[in-house]
This record gives sequence, structure tokens and C-alpha cells, in this order.
Amino acid sequence: MKTKGLIQNKVNIVTLGCSKNLVDSEELFTQLKANRFEVEHESKKDDSQIVVINTCGFIENAKQESIDTIIRYADAKEQGLVDKVYVTGCLSARYKDDLELEFPSVDAFFGTSELPRLLKTLKADYKKELLGERLITTPAHYAYLKIAEGCDRPCSFCAIPIMRGKHLSFPEEQLIRQAKNLVKGGTKEIILIAQDLTYYGLDINKQRTLPDLLRKLSDVEGLEWIRLQYAYPSGFPMEILDVMAERSNICKYLDMPLQSGSDKVLKLMRRGITRAKTEDLISEIRSKVPGIALRTTLISGHPGEEDSDFEETLDFVCRMRFDRLGVFTYSHEDQTHSGGMNDDVHEEEKQRRLDDIMKAQEEISFELNQEKIGENLKVLIDRKEGDYYVGRTEFDSPEVDNEVLIEKKGLSLTIGEFVNVNVTDAGEFDLYGKILK
Repeated sequence: MKTKGLIQNKVNIVTLGCSKNLVDSEELFTQLKANRFEVEHESKKDDSQIVVINTCGFIENAKQESIDTIIRYADAKEQGLVDKVYVTGCLSARYKDDLELEFPSVDAFFGTSELPRLLKTLKADYKKELLGERLITTPAHYAYLKIAEGCDRPCSFCAIPIMRGKHLSFPEEQLIRQAKNLVKGGTKEIILIAQDLTYYGLDINKQRTLPDLLRKLSDVEGLEWIRLQYAYPSGFPMEILDVMAERSNICKYLDMPLQSGSDKVLKLMRRGITRAKTEDLISEIRSKVPGIALRTTLISGHPGEEDSDFEETLDFVCRMRFDRLGVFTYSHEDQTHSGGMNDDVHEEEKQRRLDDIMKAQEEISFELNQEKIGENLKVLIDRKEGDYYVGRTEFDSPEVDNEVLIEKKGLSLTIGEFVNVNVTDAGEFDLYGKILK
């Protein structure tokens, strides 16, 4: 058995799923470091004594990836490649009893809000004084800032409230302190995340206070970009747009999942909004913040979605001409309202509808990108790849959106550096450019 050769008190944290999970892993990382553990994030070596798997349970593909990862490390434990395996995160919170039966070799399972208990199991102290401090696993120049946990929305297809609980806004002073600490560490872009950003403050102040938080974050010296992800359309606080328009370091970018363009399907989804009201909201957003990039996500094949409903959604996409768009096929989730409905759209049809939407979006994206040729844009350099430096504009979030490619030849750029770029060419999802001297 190899276990005797493992590095004692070395922990490998494996993160699956969304950026909210990543922030949770970073908080665990920070706590363990403060307790003098040696910690790595997604290490490729099997030399850690302990592995903590932070799982996702959002849709079927994500759940399967989490299961496969648990199997991988449960097998590694049996082979003596690791000594202890712990599982946390959304899948663990939702299916703990089932997982304990299926994976008896896993040492313990934890929910999404059980960080203190996980640390105690690892014989580490939960250091409350570290609230507001976080070691990040992303490149140093950008970081995610989770401003709330859980969700109070009644969406029929979503199990997030089951896994994450009710909406809980984090104190403003804690978030400002965390932002300042991140900037001191070299962070230039902060991406605000929550299940619903627009709900921020309702549980604390009985009113939506995201605009106030944005102003205070905008005042943090050295913070060059603030980006908003995951806003809900129903009850959208329009003052956000005023703040975005008046503050130059708040990116003209909004990620607002809309899920469907069919009134019937929106009602089945319990979204609390109609297509007409959604279109009015989009028009007002674009009017108040000219040039804003709108990103959305849609669900293909929700129960009850007929061909005519899909055609309405496709028409909606073509009319609204979103700057960025993603689509998921519907995933039947236990304990949700939709989960009690007949999953009556075949998987092949869900995929066909997804493909048709993405084909339309590819054409839209190409046309919008072609319009940018000749423009000069501020670009944040993310990495080097092959013959290119790869960066992003304020209109693009990391990993999910468009990128700007700049030939490396004759250049010496720094990762995390802002540069001015003239766009010389454009494809469906990428821009090409040259540095302005």
C-alpha cells in the first residue's frame, strides 16, 4: 500500500460545477492554509493524504461528472493512492443518504453550508477572523465575489433552493473588505455572483440594495472592472442601470438567464414574467446603457414545450440578438415542480432544438463581431496560447464568452495587463487585433 508515502496534512481540493462552487472551495483553501495544511487545487498528482471533492448537482451531466469523480477517488483510496476522501457541495447536500450507501469507502459527506463541520473533521479550526479574506485559484487578475447564498425564486425546474437553501445576502462591509483584500493581491476584475444578484439586500433591509453595493465597490481604489452575472428579469431593480451608466469601472455587461421565449413555457417554469415584459426590459436596458452586452441562457425541451413554443423561443432569440447566449437541454430534477411533470420531449428533440438555437446565435454573433472590425477596445490579457496572447473586453466574462486574440510576434505582454487593441478581423466567437502603440 502506498498510503505511507503520502504527504501528511496535504489536501487536494477538486471543484466541479459553477463559479459559486469555486468560491466555496477557495474559502476552504484559505481556512486550511491558515491551519498550516499544505493545500492544492485540482492537483494532477496522487500524493495528497486527503482529497475533498466539491460536487455539483445542478443538471444530469453535472451530477454524472460528480459521481465519476467520486468513483475515481474512491478507487484511488482503495489502491492506497490517497488516505482520506471527503465529499461536499450540492450533490452531497441533496443526495447524502444515497451517496453514503453507494460509496462506503468515502470517509464523510457534507452539505453546502457545513464548512465548520468539514474543518473540524479535518482537525482544523474554523477561523472566523478570515471572513473577508480569500486565497483565489483563478489567475490573480480576476476573481469571483459571491454576494449571496441560496435562492427564494419558485422556478419549477430548479433544485438550487433544495441544495443551497433560502436566499441569504452577505453583509455589505464583509464584501467591501473582501474586494479590497483581493485588489491588494493583484485582482483587477471582480465578477459578482449569486443565484440572483438582484435579490441582494431584501432579506437584510427589506429592499433591493445591489445599486448601493455597486457604488461602494466601484469606489474601491484599484478595482478596474466589476462584472454582473446571474440577474433575474422579474422585479429587476432598474437603478442598477443608472449606476452602470455613471461608473466607468462597472462593465457594460449583464448576464440574465431568461430560459424561454414562449409565454406558455415561461408560465410552466414559474418565471413570473411574460415574453412581452421581457422584451420591454431588454429594450429599456439597452436604452439606459448604450452598447451593453447582454448574455442569456435558455432551456431546451422543458416538459410541455411543443414545436410552436420552440419556434417562439427561436424567434425571440433572432429578434433580441443577444451578444452572448448558451443553451442547456432540460434535465428532470427530483423534488422540483417540473420533476413531477411528464418529461415528454425526447432527448434527441431537445438536442435538435438546442442545435437550432445555437446555429441562429452563431450567425448573430458573427454579424455583431463583424461590426466591431476597426474599433479600438480595452482588453485584459488572460493568458498565452500558441502564437497568441488571449484576452477579453469588458463585454466578456472568462471561460464562457468571446475572446480577443493578439499575435505574440514582437510583443512582450504581461498576464493581467490592460492593453488597447484595434480589431482587425472577427469570427463567430472571437476577435483578432493588433496592439495600439
